[in-house]
Parts: sequence; structure tokens; C-alpha cells
Amino acid sequence: MMGLTDISILRSFIHLRYVDVSQNLLRDISPLAALTHLLSLRVDQNQLLNVSGLGDLPYLQQASFAQNRMRSLEDVAQSRLESLSLIGNQLQSLEGLDCTKLGSLHTLELRGNHLLSTAGLLLPNLRELYLAQNNITRLEGLDSLVHLTTLHLRENQLENLDGMSENLQALQYLNLRGNLVSSLQEVKKLRPLSRLRALVLRENPCEEEDGYRMETLITLPHLERLDKDSYEEEERMEADEKRRAELEEVNQEENV
Repeated sequence: MMGLTDISILRSFIHLRYVDVSQNLLRDISPLAALTHLLSLRVDQNQLLNVSGLGDLPYLQQASFAQNRMRSLEDVAQSRLESLSLIGNQLQSLEGLDCTKLGSLHTLELRGNHLLSTAGLLLPNLRELYLAQNNITRLEGLDSLVHLTTLHLRENQLENLDGMSENLQALQYLNLRGNLVSSLQEVKKLRPLSRLRALVLRENPCEEEDGYRMETLITLPHLERLDKDSYEEEERMEADEKRRAELEEVNQEENV
């Protein structure tokens, strides 16, 4: 830590491509707006409340503002940005995020904030979304995430999976560890996600239900791994048999 509070001197170095001013006391990073060739920026562990004055750096691809004091996402607008980290800030909502100016973003880190909802993420090119250790009670606004492959929601306050959009057709990995999902019936809401291969549900109340592992596979036949354990072929065969038996029972009841 250098204790910097002013980086105005950097305005003169207009050809800089990589800047790391982490572990300082910065509240204002507007001087960096002059660095129009910047590719990578790290401003972790400072005292930022926002990124006002940064502007749109035309070549910026990676930015990290982790462990600051940010409560607003206004001015986070970088048209070529691919990876953005906002870990450990004080964000309560995603309002103010101008998604129209983040069209290239594919990785978004929002762990360790105070988010209550997922609303506001209109980012169709996003591939990885990390939302662990927030206070999320509602899944909302996920419809546009059509290319998302990884979704981390560990250690939130989710009691159900309402809002898990069927548009998440690219989703392969879903981590729900340490939430409040009480019933395996909620897993049925994941059925439309045909590419889902790995699911983490441990440390939810539903883990205590009888047949937890088998019932999950019956519901999600394409699943390859539950928690840390891959499904064995014998388990798949048993799940197939039980699924067929359940379908036959349903058909018989309908024909009565």
C-alpha cells in the first residue's frame, strides 16, 4: 500500500496499457480517462464510491474495482470491456448499470455485495456470472442471459427457484450451495435447462430429503454431477427405470 490519494500525474502517460493502483486511498480516478490506450485496469482496495469521470476507454478489456465502497454502478460504461470485477463493494441493486454500453462483457464478478435481487442484468453476451455471498431472495431479469454458461449463487437467501428463466439454454454449471431451498420440487424448475451438467445444492434444507441424490437425477436426466460427485452409470440406469415407472403410473391414472 502506497497511500496514494491523487493520481493526476498519470494523465501525462497517455500510452499506458496496463495500470494497477490497488491498495491505496483513491476516491477519484477521473485522471485515468486520458489513458485512451488502456487495456487493463485494477483499482482494488481503495475508497471509491463510484467510477465517475472515467468515461468510455475505447480499448479497455479488463477492469477490477474490488473491495471499494461502491454503491452505484453509474458510469460503468466500457464498450469493449470483457471482464468486470466488483467483488466486495456495497451494492444493493444493479440499477444504474447501463447494459447498452457493456455489450462485450462476458464475465461479471459481484460476490460479497448486498444485492437483494438479480434484476437489471440485460447482458446477452455474458457467459460467467458470480453472485455468491449477497442477500439475494429473488431471481429476476435473467431472460436476456442466453449465452450464460456459469451461474454462482452460493450463500444467498433463495427459498425457491422462481425466475430461473428457460432462456438460460447455454447454462452448464449452477451453484446454489448454502441457500434456503427447502423442497426438491424446486429442482423441477430447472428442467428446461437442457445443457445443465453440474448442480451444487448442498447446505440447502432439501439436501436432507430422502433420496436427495436419486430424485435430483430423475428430475434432471442430463445432469452429470451433483455437488462434487459425478453420477455413476448404475445410478443413471436406476434413475431411468424409476422415471419410466413414474411415467407409466401417470399414464395409467390418466386412462382411468
